[in-house]
Amino acid sequence: MLRSKVSSNNNSKIRFGVVGTNFITDWLIADARQDERFELVAVYSRTQETADAFAIKHQIPHTFISMEAMAQSDLIDAVYIASPNFLHAQQSILFMNHGKHVLCEKSLASNYAEVSAMVETAKRNQVVLMEAMKPTLTPNFRTVIKNLPKVGVLRHYFASFCQYSSRYDKFKAGIPVNAFNPEYSNGATMDIGIYTIYPMVVLFGKPRSICAQGVLLTTGVDAVVTVNFEYSQDFTATVIYSKISDSILPAEIQGEKGNLVLDRIHTIRKVQFIPGGVASMGKGMLSEPEDLSVPTEKGEYYYEVKEFIDLIHQQKNESDINTHENSLLTIEIMDEIRRQLGVVFPADSRALL
Repeated sequence: MLRSKVSSNNNSKIRFGVVGTNFITDWLIADARQDERFELVAVYSRTQETADAFAIKHQIPHTFISMEAMAQSDLIDAVYIASPNFLHAQQSILFMNHGKHVLCEKSLASNYAEVSAMVETAKRNQVVLMEAMKPTLTPNFRTVIKNLPKVGVLRHYFASFCQYSSRYDKFKAGIPVNAFNPEYSNGATMDIGIYTIYPMVVLFGKPRSICAQGVLLTTGVDAVVTVNFEYSQDFTATVIYSKISDSILPAEIQGEKGNLVLDRIHTIRKVQFIPGGVASMGKGMLSEPEDLSVPTEKGEYYYEVKEFIDLIHQQKNESDINTHENSLLTIEIMDEIRRQLGVVFPADSRALL
């Protein structure tokens, strides 16, 4: 049984607190409120002024400037953590040790050791821990899983997420920004590369080899990265991601019978199956696409919150898609990418209290 005192009624409300008062938290709150079971009751910030302003903005009844007090409070059942990456592990562990369920933003933590500690804490306290990796919980990703057999024998996975950071111009002007600061466990791999890697892990598991190349900034974090993976002699994968350049390339799963094409790996709005192989021989191109997209009326963050609340009501400790194992495999891969690139975080040598 879970420690949290939550009704087994699947329609009962889950009282949330939030840690982090940035725009991502704004977006999640807006979409989470599309689920009537989501009840936002508390916000934590380091200053009372910021906490009060955020509370007024989102009609939140309780504020905290002590994280320990918030974790101990009987006012909340669960917490959404959207603080900088280097804080995820210690904050999540604090809340889980007080019987609170944790939905933690990607990347789940700085490294494999921290994620392992978080998973063990969740199991020990019998609470839900889920990485807030939103694309893999959407209806359109589920249709990718359902239709994967259409491509036949798998040959190649490709995904791209290149987005010129709004903070890069400040960085070039010599202004310190957290987005490119290794102290915060940031960089292209941790920030957006994970969107290309996590779905790959969900679909295909752990690759047997990794080869990463990239461009580092003067702070020591990665900015542009290309990674080649080998799953077998017959199936490979490539991902590219960047925070200092743009790309409009879609994602693609190639097979001998055709391709699944996803418009954007980080926010999947369109999924197509394009038959290939024998069906296209002599035509000079692949056949007409079959639209497999699932129309969605909910916000993109709604589905991760719904999954998380469902897990609490079902008294399950982890998602069937955003599993603990998938989070562990993903961070293990990202650790290896950073090792090959020479990206080191202070958190890598810091003991987790």
